[in-house]
Amino acid sequence: MTITASPEALTAYWREVRSRITSLPAEIPEAWPFGATAEHADGLLELVLAGIKTGTASSVWDYEETGERVPEAGDLSIILDGGGSPRAVIRTTSVRVVPFDEVDEEHARSEGEGDRTLRAWREIHERYWREHSENPRGFAPDMPVLCERFELVDPVG
Repeated sequence: MTITASPEALTAYWREVRSRITSLPAEIPEAWPFGATAEHADGLLELVLAGIKTGTASSVWDYEETGERVPEAGDLSIILDGGGSPRAVIRTTSVRVVPFDEVDEEHARSEGEGDRTLRAWREIHERYWREHSENPRGFAPDMPVLCERFELVDPVG
């Protein structure tokens, strides 16, 4: 399932955000949802808006398969809800690649899912990559994972 926003919606949203935060660049950032389903996107977005979710993890193998650009510190992203509406802006603050089995408790907690433990993070993410990987390798205990941390730029407060 692919969740996207219309160019018109992104333009209007970005114009509105920039009217409040004038230091943001004119160029509209990449827009994407968290998760693989509309329901998952909405649930994870709510964690971001509540200030609970400040991290995410991606399969490096998926980036290699799709050719998508790997995020870097300083990147802005527009986060979409499950219906494709732009709802938030985040800024990547750090990125590191580690094997799946070396992701630490602190990063697991930053993702805000389940009971926020490393055990829950591993269960949730192994299942996710087994079911939704964009690459033929799917999941492996030593697969490279891109651990990204971010801050909520808008809405604030």
